[in-house]
Amino acid sequence: MEKVICGIQQMGIGVPDVQEIWKWYRQMFGTDVRIFEEAAEAPLMTRYTGDTIHSRTATLAISMDGGGGFEIWQFTSRPTEKAKFEVQLGDLGTYVCRIKSRNIQKSYDHIKSQGGDILGEITKTPSGEQNFFVKDPNGNIFNVVEGKGWLSETKHPSGCGGVAGALIGVSDIDVSLKLYKDILNYDTIEYDETSNFDCFSGLPSGDKKFRRVLLSHKAERKGPFSKLFGPTQIELVQAIDREPVKIFKDRFWGDWGFIHLCFDVRGMETLKTECESAGFPFTVDSGDTFDMGEAGGRFSYIEDPDGNWIEFVETHKVPIMKNLGWYLDLKKKDPKKRLPNWLLKAMSIGNRVK
Repeated sequence: MEKVICGIQQMGIGVPDVQEIWKWYRQMFGTDVRIFEEAAEAPLMTRYTGDTIHSRTATLAISMDGGGGFEIWQFTSRPTEKAKFEVQLGDLGTYVCRIKSRNIQKSYDHIKSQGGDILGEITKTPSGEQNFFVKDPNGNIFNVVEGKGWLSETKHPSGCGGVAGALIGVSDIDVSLKLYKDILNYDTIEYDETSNFDCFSGLPSGDKKFRRVLLSHKAERKGPFSKLFGPTQIELVQAIDREPVKIFKDRFWGDWGFIHLCFDVRGMETLKTECESAGFPFTVDSGDTFDMGEAGGRFSYIEDPDGNWIEFVETHKVPIMKNLGWYLDLKKKDPKKRLPNWLLKAMSIGNRVK
C-alpha cells in the first residue's frame, strides 16, 4: 500500500494530572470531545522508560472545529518528572504546540479573560500572520496561529480549533529537513530567516538569535480523517548563539512536556521501508493492531536527528457512537478517501465533556 500522511493526529502531552489539565484545555481551546480514555501498562515503550514496564492513563481529546487532538498521558506507576532545568527556545525537541484560531484577537481576549498566562502581546510572524503564545499551568507553551481548513464551527468562545503543527528545536535545520520535508511531506518553505525576532521576546531565551524555517505542505492531505486534521505547519528553530540541550535529557518518554508529535498514516509498511532507507528506522513498532480500549491500530516511533520522538498511527478501529456500539473498521476503507463530514461529526455525539 502506498504511504499516505493523513495529517497530525495528536500532540502527546505528559502531565501530572490528566483530568485537571484537560479541564484547562477545554476551557481555553475547546478540545472537549473524548475519543478514548484508557488505563493500562505500556509494554512496548520500555526502550524509553528505563527498560521497565510502566502503567499509565491516557485520554485522546479533540475539537470538532478541526485540527489534531491532544493525547494527554500520565504515569500511574511513578511520578511524572519535570525537567530539572528551564527549557528554553531552541532546546532540542518539540517545544511549542501550534493551535489554530479563526480570529486571533478573539482567542487572545478569551484566554486572557480566563486567566491564561499569555507570553507577550499579539505579534506577526515573518510571513505577516498574527499569533501569540500562552503557557498552560504545567508550563507547556502553545502558539495560537491563524487557522485554515475547518471541519465545523462549535462556537466555543475562544474561536480556537485543535493542533495545527509544532515548533521544534533542532541542532541543524538542513539535516532535519531530510525527515520533516522529505518523509513527512512538508515540501514548501514558507520562510527561512536568521535574526532576533520580536515575536519570540516573551519566551525563555527568546531574545537570542535564531534561524527559523516554517514548513507547510503544498498538496491537501488525504485519508479518512484528513478533513478533521486539516492543513498543518512545522517550524524548525535552530539556536545560533547558545548551545541547546535535549528537552527530555535524563528523563523518560511520557514525562512532563510534549512527548511526541503523532501523524495519522496509511501504508505503514511502505513508510517503514522509506524511513529505514533514509536513516530513520522504527524504534518501536506494535506490528499489528494495538488495543487502546475504545480504539485500535498499529503504531510506531522514529527519532529525528536530535532524538525527538515522532509517532505514526495507522488507525484500524475508532468509536463513532460508543453507546450504540458503533465502531468504524478502517481496514476496509480506501486509504486515500476522506470520511464524510457527517460521520466525522458523529464522533462528538455522547462524547463531549463540559
